[in-house]
Amino acid sequence: MVHDFFRRHWQKALLIRDRLRLREETLHLLLAAGVGVIGGLVNLVHYIGNTLLQWAVMGRKDDALQIAERLPGWERVAIPTVGGLAAGVVLYLGLRLIGTPGLTNLLEAVVAGDGRLPLRTALVNAASSLLSISTGASIGREGLITQLTATVASKCGQWIKWPPYRLRLLVACGASAGMAAAYNAPITGAIFAAQIVLGNFSMNLFAPLLVSSVVASVMSRGFFGLSAWYEVPRFDFTSLAQLPWFVPLGIFSGLLGAAFLRALRECEQLFNHWKAPMYVRLAVSGLVVGLIAIGFPEVWGNGYSATNQILHSQMPLTIPIMAGLLLAKFVATTTTVGSGAVGGVFTPTLFLGAGLGSLFGTILHLPQIGSSLPVGAFALVGMGSMMAATTHSPLLAIVVIFELSLNYSIMPPLMLACAISTLVARRFHPESVYTEPLRRKGVELERESPQLGAATQLTVGDIMRAPIPPLRENATFQEVADRFLTCSNNYLPVVDQSKRLLGMVALHDLKEWLNAEQELEGVIAYDIMRPPPRCLTPNQKLTDVLPALLSSEVRNVPVVNNLNQFQLVGTVARAEGLSMLSEAISAKSTPM
Repeated sequence: MVHDFFRRHWQKALLIRDRLRLREETLHLLLAAGVGVIGGLVNLVHYIGNTLLQWAVMGRKDDALQIAERLPGWERVAIPTVGGLAAGVVLYLGLRLIGTPGLTNLLEAVVAGDGRLPLRTALVNAASSLLSISTGASIGREGLITQLTATVASKCGQWIKWPPYRLRLLVACGASAGMAAAYNAPITGAIFAAQIVLGNFSMNLFAPLLVSSVVASVMSRGFFGLSAWYEVPRFDFTSLAQLPWFVPLGIFSGLLGAAFLRALRECEQLFNHWKAPMYVRLAVSGLVVGLIAIGFPEVWGNGYSATNQILHSQMPLTIPIMAGLLLAKFVATTTTVGSGAVGGVFTPTLFLGAGLGSLFGTILHLPQIGSSLPVGAFALVGMGSMMAATTHSPLLAIVVIFELSLNYSIMPPLMLACAISTLVARRFHPESVYTEPLRRKGVELERESPQLGAATQLTVGDIMRAPIPPLRENATFQEVADRFLTCSNNYLPVVDQSKRLLGMVALHDLKEWLNAEQELEGVIAYDIMRPPPRCLTPNQKLTDVLPALLSSEVRNVPVVNNLNQFQLVGTVARAEGLSMLSEAISAKSTPM
């Protein structure tokens, strides 16, 4: 009787189970909310850590500028120097204990990796960054918060053994939550993750980013309250005659942004060519910041308070002072970032933009030109146009300034200047502050896709699986044979100690060695492997790799991080890739 009951109602039970099962989109929204909580907590932990370090080092908790102004000259030099030394020691010892750090750049983990970020490396970097920030280094805290949030989110997904496409979404949600928590700006966080990290605004990806940024920003508001980061006197743009003055400001911002990006690259190369240990480099960069701070204490820290003073005209707005302040912050930031200090350049970039805009407005007011507009208006627009020049993203810059200032009246000149500065900066420096490190590694970026969801728009990384466990190049013939006996693969990858793919060993290639006797003792995998097949990279579109899938004779096509480093990061099942492409092509060819 019980058996008959279950037989009659099993279909209804299965239907109920299917209705209760979470859809993929719903699961992603729930995960994004959890990542948002992580972002809010990371921001709180950073604040507590920064407060404790400032009390321990300087005996007070205050903004970096207020602290620097109260210190004698020798302390302005000593504190960032010792802080840089301590931050460098943490990096030096921590990374030596960890060994090979793996992918630590969250953009690289999404574009050229499988979304895996190492937690131990992130903790070492966070400790070093906290020491630098708390002792006056010219970097922003948003880099620490964003990186750590994304890494914790990625690690949670790794523990549950989620596939790469979901790990990369968790990393993007972490970036969104971290940026939103750092600046209390949910729209900025979501757009930053969508445009800079993912390069895609499709709703199935953008919705989780929105959820994570909203949760993170609301948590931060609960901890620290809600107020505008940057304030300027109210003014209205009601005449077309007011707009032309912002065209040259956009041009100058684009030129300064391109020069800033080039200086960052040159300074980084200069420090890399210097064979001194990491702690010496960071100590030297701290010394440079300290020496500059004797004359310009505003270079201490990320420049938040100094930027507000510029916006409110609370410092003498003379041409020599503003030009000197702009140059001082430029040198301090490029030296700090170029030395290898861990941190962000978001807030220092806003400082440079405010300095440039204030200098431009001051010069414009000398002959009584544009005097109806306050200098603060030019400074605020300069912040946005400088941000657009360095990120090559006018949309992100416009949203950032709106959320940080809560000033809507500035939108018309801001939009004009951001568009111009982006075009000028791209002309003189094609890469942004985020994409240049990847280009130098050989990672190609193709970000702007019309839509995602169809198989024709998926990338290799979306269907990539963990790599076939590789053989080392010095593996003996017996080890190679044992591996084939215990697995179902007809090909095994061969890598060196840095996981660089060297070749593939085919099962049928072992036949010619079966008659050998004593010679087998000296045969290793390197001797019997064949050159690697045509490999894939995670950022390639599936449609672009169709020829490679069709011509490959291996069931699992290897995926490498890029075609320069050639490190094995995953594999794509040939049958799965061809099946997805076949279904998509059939669907497109079916008449509606």
